[in-house]
Amino acid sequence: MYNKHELNYTRIAEAIEYIKANFKTQPTLDEMARHVHLSPFHFQRLFSDWAGTSPKKFLQYISIEHAKNLLKENRATLFETTMETGLSGTGRLHDLFINIEGMTPAEYKNGGKSLVINYSFAPSPFGNLLIASTKKGVCHMAFEEDEKKAFENLKEDFPLAEFRPHTDPIQQSALAIFKNDLNLLPKIKLHLKGSDFQLKVWEALLKIPFGKLTTYGTIAETIGHANASRAVGTAIGSNPIAFLIPCHRVIQSSGHISGYRWGTTRKAAIIGWESAQLDNE
Repeated sequence: MYNKHELNYTRIAEAIEYIKANFKTQPTLDEMARHVHLSPFHFQRLFSDWAGTSPKKFLQYISIEHAKNLLKENRATLFETTMETGLSGTGRLHDLFINIEGMTPAEYKNGGKSLVINYSFAPSPFGNLLIASTKKGVCHMAFEEDEKKAFENLKEDFPLAEFRPHTDPIQQSALAIFKNDLNLLPKIKLHLKGSDFQLKVWEALLKIPFGKLTTYGTIAETIGHANASRAVGTAIGSNPIAFLIPCHRVIQSSGHISGYRWGTTRKAAIIGWESAQLDNE
C-alpha cells in the first residue's frame, strides 16, 4: 500500500515546502500546481491520493492557526487522555501498542557490545526508512534516502554491536503502524538506549494523541522539570525512533513548526497527514 505513498511523498515534498512558505496568503490550487509544474487536475489527484485530503484542506492543517487551535483545545487534557480501544483509525490506536524497555546500564555504556541488531530498509508514506531491532524490540527507526548514510548513523549509536541485514517480526509489527488493517498491529515494543531523563521525555511523547500537538514547555511540566524546556528539546531532538515516538507532535508555543531531526518539511507533512486521517474518520 505505502509504496505508492512513498513515491507521492517524494514528488509533493516541494509542494509542501511551498505551502509552508506561503500559508499566510492561502495560495489557490492553480498556484500550488503551477509551482510544482503540474496541471491543477493532476496535482489535486496526486496530492489527495497521498494525504487523503485536498491540497486546500491540507494547507489549513499545517497553517499556524491550525497549530494554535490544536494546542488550545488540548492544553488541559493532553496528558490525561486515555486512548480507547476499538477506534477505527490505525494511528489513533498507536499509543496502545508501544512499551518501552530501557537498555541495561552495561548495554548503554558499552556501545551495544553483545547485542545482535537486525536491520532493514522499508518504504513509508514519508520516505524511505531504516528500521533496526534487538530481540527485545525496535531500537532505531529513521527516515533516510541515503541507505549507506543511514546505516553509518545506526553503527555510530551501537559501535560494538553485531549487525545483520534481516527483516524480523518485531520490525514488521512496527511497520504495520503505516497500514490500515488493525489486525496487523500486535503489541509494539521498543528497546531504547538513553539516560533516565531521555526515557522520561520519550515516554511523555507517547502520550500525545494522534493528530494532536503540544509544546516543549508542556512536556517539561509533564515530566516534573518545568524549567527544563531546553533540555527537553535536546532529548526530543535525540529521539532514535521516528514516528513511533512522535516527536513531530511537539512544536513551539507560538504554533510555529520547527526543529525536526528528519527535516521540517517532513514534520509539517506528518502533522498535516495525521490531521487529515482524523478528519477522514
